[in-house]
Amino acid sequence: MKEIDLKLLATLKRYEDCGIAQQVDYEKFYLYSLITHSTAIEGSTVTEVENQLLFDEGIAAKGRSLNEQMMNVDLKNAYVFGFEWVKSHKPYTVDFLCNLSAMVMRRTGAEYSTIAGKFDSSKGELRLCNVSAGIGGKSYLAYNKVPKATEDFCKWLNEELFAIDKSDVAACYRLSFEAHFRLVTIHPWVDGNGRATRLLMNIVQRQLGLIPSIVTKEAKGEYIQALIDSRENEDSTIVQDVMLAQHIANLESRILQYQKSMDNTVGDTVNDTVKSSDTVSRLIALIKEHPNYTYDEYADALGIGRATVARHIKKLKGTVIERTGSDKIGYWEFKK
Repeated sequence: MKEIDLKLLATLKRYEDCGIAQQVDYEKFYLYSLITHSTAIEGSTVTEVENQLLFDEGIAAKGRSLNEQMMNVDLKNAYVFGFEWVKSHKPYTVDFLCNLSAMVMRRTGAEYSTIAGKFDSSKGELRLCNVSAGIGGKSYLAYNKVPKATEDFCKWLNEELFAIDKSDVAACYRLSFEAHFRLVTIHPWVDGNGRATRLLMNIVQRQLGLIPSIVTKEAKGEYIQALIDSRENEDSTIVQDVMLAQHIANLESRILQYQKSMDNTVGDTVNDTVKSSDTVSRLIALIKEHPNYTYDEYADALGIGRATVARHIKKLKGTVIERTGSDKIGYWEFKK
């Protein structure tokens, strides 16, 4: 076993011993992190906090294009679908992969007309044109070979999943990275291949009982170069090792953040409670005075962040206040 595989096992042990995964809503926010970073690699500028408000409250992020926000919404729905699909224990098929791609590209896909015919990326249809990686980049598999290659990929993945020793955690991670590398190298679709194949990687990890790995936007350059190097050298262990190292680094960062938060908890609990209570009291008074204010206006008036306003209002909804009318022209009413 490689040294990096042993380091992975040690890091996972520390991660599990910390009890990070037992935090309230941790899985949900980890999922939001997966989505935010995956779309960021493709150019989205929406932050994790903005995605939280978008997903949970339906609040659009100011200064972000509709296209990139829809990209995040679509990927979130695709992840939820994929993680639920794991429970069915069904084999991978070309149709399933195309359904995943269709969900990823639902609002941002388009119809294409080529010499070989028409196809629609928003429906997850396999490409009927040749594509290359960037300006002057190496061409991917010819489009007429894509259906057979994708079918062969599914057969390979099903066989590997059947034979894998699930107790060999490092081997399981390597299989998920290999699946990502093989499918993105086939490049079955004209767009969205990165998001769809990273989603597949995370679905395989979920299937094998692993903590899904996040390719962070900060590691984008190293990740893309590793894909290129593996492809040019016909050696997928290159990208496997890089993605293992990135996963270890991400877990280590989360462990450190958790430990710091726990160290500060004892001394800060009373002060935080008082501050939070005071903020809620001021927010309630402001809502009474200005029931039609937006989240941003409440935040500006109180000198706090928009996310803090959203969090407190979420707790007040249904018990203290209720919304009348739409988000844009509605207002808050206090329950009697």
